[in-house]
Amino acid sequence: MSDLRITTIRARAVNVPLTYPVRTAVGVVDTSPLVLFDMETNQGVTGRAYVFTYTPLGLKPVRELLNALQPVLAGQEVAPYCLEQLLQARFRLLGNTGVAKIASAAIDMAAWDALAQSRGAPLVNLLGGTRKPIPAYDSHSMDGPKIGPQRAEKAIKEGLRAIKIKIGHATVREDIASVALIRKVIGDDIELMVDLNQSLSVPEAIRRGRALEEFRLAWLEEPTLQENYAGFSQIRQALTTPIQLGENWFSVDEMHKAIVAGAADLVMPDAMKIGGVSGWLRASALAATYQIPMSAHIFEEFSAHLMAVTPTAHWLEKMGLADPILREPLTYVDGMAIIPERPGVGITWNEEAVQKYLI
Repeated sequence: MSDLRITTIRARAVNVPLTYPVRTAVGVVDTSPLVLFDMETNQGVTGRAYVFTYTPLGLKPVRELLNALQPVLAGQEVAPYCLEQLLQARFRLLGNTGVAKIASAAIDMAAWDALAQSRGAPLVNLLGGTRKPIPAYDSHSMDGPKIGPQRAEKAIKEGLRAIKIKIGHATVREDIASVALIRKVIGDDIELMVDLNQSLSVPEAIRRGRALEEFRLAWLEEPTLQENYAGFSQIRQALTTPIQLGENWFSVDEMHKAIVAGAADLVMPDAMKIGGVSGWLRASALAATYQIPMSAHIFEEFSAHLMAVTPTAHWLEKMGLADPILREPLTYVDGMAIIPERPGVGITWNEEAVQKYLI
């Protein structure tokens, strides 16, 4: 027994500007609202994690809930499974989803980071894997006819072998033009994915999906409301392009329901929403049971370690949402994420930047 115990926790909110605003069919994310979480321990080890609230409106509730858990967590052993059970019991009547689930994930991820640091090993080693390069795709948005090609060319020069763009314009003609433009820039040897951000009805998703099949897309992501598993099944049966789903699952149970409903060819859990490292491990086991390729949605610093122990690992999403406030952001070589040798996940805050963007 290591007797690694929590002494103090601290949550801070930052709102970080983005080099490229994330333009989607359902709105624009023009900043990166993050809650940074530190878990200090009796052995001098500090576990770190961050969570992404999508809108600045979510920063205060997540930060306040995390800080309010100080008396609950102080003195607890850094044992992720036990902490998860403790929090599930605390939030059962409130409802263990939304803000509560996001806060719980921050605690889980920081606990795993602290535990790995205490063992002097990268998280991937603690989980039973080894450091290895992880294939990544560059995640773009509805960037328009000028910025879109520029970003695509830059990604290729950096060695990325796959690019994702967002579509879901007012007309199918605009979607076709966007995809055709990027395909022309990157050629046939680079994988191209598209994300519709749940913007279409089922019939319209089928119509547009058929119109886009000539571009040999690697996947069509979230074409309709993510909870409409029956609709996803209809879309999947009507198209030859693989259907991607999963970034909005708030539990492994939801993932299982989607798989059983035949809603997706590919799955993409979000490390935060699925329940942190602990939730991811269960999700990856489920994907392996059904032999479904599994990709990672954002949180690339944690996701790189997790993908290395995911039996059906597919693609890591490169987006850099936290890069401005990290001392050493995750590095990429020849389109592959390089897991750092540092103990734990490898996250340390750039305190000067944190103070600049602090809310």
